[in-house]
Amino acid sequence: MNDPHLLYRVKDGVACFTINREKQRNAISMEALDLFLRHLDEASENDAVRVVCVTGAGNRTFCAGADLGAGMDESDGMTAFRKYAKLLKKLTGFPKPTVARVNGSCVAGGTGFMLACDIVIAGSKATFGTPEVNVGLFPMMIGALIFRNVLRKKAMEMVLLGEKLTAEQALEMGLITRMTDPDDLDTEVDKVLNVLVKKSPIGMKIGKDAFYAAADMPFEQALDLLAEKLSDVVATRDAREGVLAYLEKREPLFSGK
Repeated sequence: MNDPHLLYRVKDGVACFTINREKQRNAISMEALDLFLRHLDEASENDAVRVVCVTGAGNRTFCAGADLGAGMDESDGMTAFRKYAKLLKKLTGFPKPTVARVNGSCVAGGTGFMLACDIVIAGSKATFGTPEVNVGLFPMMIGALIFRNVLRKKAMEMVLLGEKLTAEQALEMGLITRMTDPDDLDTEVDKVLNVLVKKSPIGMKIGKDAFYAAADMPFEQALDLLAEKLSDVVATRDAREGVLAYLEKREPLFSGK
């Protein structure tokens, strides 16, 4: 679907979300938030979708966060903040694998979209940061994701200084998972997406749900939960197909059941 705020396309098992405000540095709008939430629900229910990819239009900016010139003083500001928080929760807990394609500058709320994805692939010229402190704000909701991905001291340095980070620094900190030459970004992203669409949908769903639930559990409680969820995975048709394919030395054909 083409829209001046968000593009949504499903092709070859991949649902691609493209923030479509290149002239505004892909700053997120209320309309984009609503479309994001709606299409994530569609992608979740669509069996043809095996993986989600999130990116920004053009080749300069992934996402510049919220549009500071639109609605910051309006009475419904809290509505927008809660909607953004809802989107981060939905994307983080999404039942299918998610990949962020970082094609340029990724700052402020864009950092939230990026960190909410399972895998983050960035071009080597991409830049990162949380500059909210420089305009008297603070990266509140995305802080929940930053502190789950980056060591606490490095996270505090990042949010308090508000400095621009290179892709190399982001990789070293754990903000991104892969870095590639900008000319090779699409090739690298497609390679990862093509691997993911061939995996068992039900196995990854159970696994992601289990990891998300166990993340903040005490160690022994987490092990008990994961043992229970492993039993659920073993009972699926896909698990039986995967083992049989391995024994027969062929590629498995997963049905998602």
